[in-house]
Amino acid sequence: MTATRTRRSGRDAGQAFPLYIVAVGGLLFLALAFFAVGQAAATRNGAQTAADAAALAAGQKYRDLLTEDLLDGLRDGSYQSDRAAWEDLLNGRGAMSPAACDSARWFAGRNDAGLDACTPDSWPTSFAVKVTTRKAVGPSVIPATSTAHGEAEAKAVVGPRCTAAPATGDDGGKGDGGGSGGTDGKGGKGGKGGDGGKDSPGSAPVKLRCDGKEWTLDPAHLQDPPDASDLFSVRLAH
Repeated sequence: MTATRTRRSGRDAGQAFPLYIVAVGGLLFLALAFFAVGQAAATRNGAQTAADAAALAAGQKYRDLLTEDLLDGLRDGSYQSDRAAWEDLLNGRGAMSPAACDSARWFAGRNDAGLDACTPDSWPTSFAVKVTTRKAVGPSVIPATSTAHGEAEAKAVVGPRCTAAPATGDDGGKGDGGGSGGTDGKGGKGGKGGDGGKDSPGSAPVKLRCDGKEWTLDPAHLQDPPDASDLFSVRLAH
C-alpha cells in the first residue's frame, strides 16, 4: 500500500514538472515582452521630447526675427512708408522662416533625433515639425524592434501680444522752432525744419499696448525697447 502510494506520487511529480517549466517560460516571455514595450515607450517619449524642443526652437527663432525686423522698421522709417508690412510683422507674420527651421534641426539633433520636416504656416504663424530618433528601440522578443525608430510630431504657434496706436503728445509734427519763433510775425521756418517735422521720415513715436503694458517707442531714441517675449508668445499646439 505504501509502495503504491510512493509510486503514484512520483508519477504525479513527474507529470507536473513540464507544466512548471511551461509556466515559468511563459512568465519569462511576458516579462521580456513588457520590457520591450517599455523600451518602445521610452523611445517614443524621447522622440516627442525632441519634436517639442524643435518646434519651440523654430517658434522662438522666428519670434526673434520678427522683433529684429520690427525694430529695424522703426529705425529706418519703413513703418511709416509701408505701414501695412510693418503691422504684419507686429501681427506675427512677414519674417523669413528658413533660419527658424535651421534652429529646429539643431535642437532636434541635440535631443538625438533627425528633423524630417519643418512646415511654416502663415496665419496664425506656426511651425509643424516631424522628427525620427537616431537610435532604434533595440533587440527584444518582439520582432522588428531592433530596426524600429521613434517618430513624433509637434507644432508651435507664434502669437502677437501687442497692438499699435499713434503716440499722443507734442513730439512730432511741430519742430523745435515752433510757429511763434519767427521775427516777421509768420512763425519763421521752425514748423518745417524741426527734428519732429513732416520732412523727417520715421520720426513719429509709436505706442504699443502689450497685454496691459505700454511702450512709447521713439524711432530716434530706441532705448530699452520691449523684448521679443513681450511682443510675441510661443506655445505648443496640441
